[in-house]
Amino acid sequence: MHMRKYVVVLILYFIGCSVAMAAPKSRYWALWDKYNAQSELSINHQIWQGILDQYLIDTADGQSRLFLYGKVTVQDKQQLEKYIASLVALDPREYQKAEQKAYWLNLYNALTVDLILKNYPISSITTLGSWYSSGPWDEEITRIAGEPVTLNDIEHRILRPLWQDNRVHYGLNCASLGCPDLSHQAFTVENTNEQLDELAERFINQKKGLEIQEDTLWLSKIYSWYASDFGPGQKGLMQHLMRYVNPQKHQALSQFSGSFKYQYNWDLNDGTNRPKLQLESEK
Repeated sequence: MHMRKYVVVLILYFIGCSVAMAAPKSRYWALWDKYNAQSELSINHQIWQGILDQYLIDTADGQSRLFLYGKVTVQDKQQLEKYIASLVALDPREYQKAEQKAYWLNLYNALTVDLILKNYPISSITTLGSWYSSGPWDEEITRIAGEPVTLNDIEHRILRPLWQDNRVHYGLNCASLGCPDLSHQAFTVENTNEQLDELAERFINQKKGLEIQEDTLWLSKIYSWYASDFGPGQKGLMQHLMRYVNPQKHQALSQFSGSFKYQYNWDLNDGTNRPKLQLESEK
């Protein structure tokens, strides 16, 4: 009897994990589809910029951008919490739509870093969340205008459906090595469009984004999870990739006719204890 209960629990656990790891669909949340086109209000992201300046580092090979979670001081943790509190105290609907886009991108990334810091040290963000999930993305993480909000809400119910911009996938960081890297710059009205292009180009030209090995095109699972955002179909995806791929890969990609495979690394993007990994600052 006890063995049967154990098996049932184990099955439910793996079902929960598989559901949690499946990509949520873009689902329109009408509540946040409002903005003030005449607003001249702006949101200050200087605290977040200071955190990025202090703790975000690049590896010498350009393949990773890491966060020094274990080096963050108590004071800077408090500063990050202050920044998040200042954002969630606002009602983004009172701002212009471009201001909102920067707001949601920065808020998602700041909330994710704060979540890791509150649980550090951990090996992967997927260890967080309830026992039947494989990650914290569906857990209420804050309230905005009195409304409970999760990380998945920000990505899949707000950013994706309201902006219809597949580049937001490159602007959001899930604290994992396989994820598109955090930007060194906080998003602002002035730089968001340029930054998203730069982040797309960076990711697609990293091995974790795209790598051709003989007759196999290895792609990030992002392109499988969110295929509808990059399509239609493989043709649409290839057109998207060709837009950003560097000259060294361009010809090989344009002539590619092999199979597609997908990969992702959920290890924490932690640069705190990586003595064997040469950093850009050490070159």
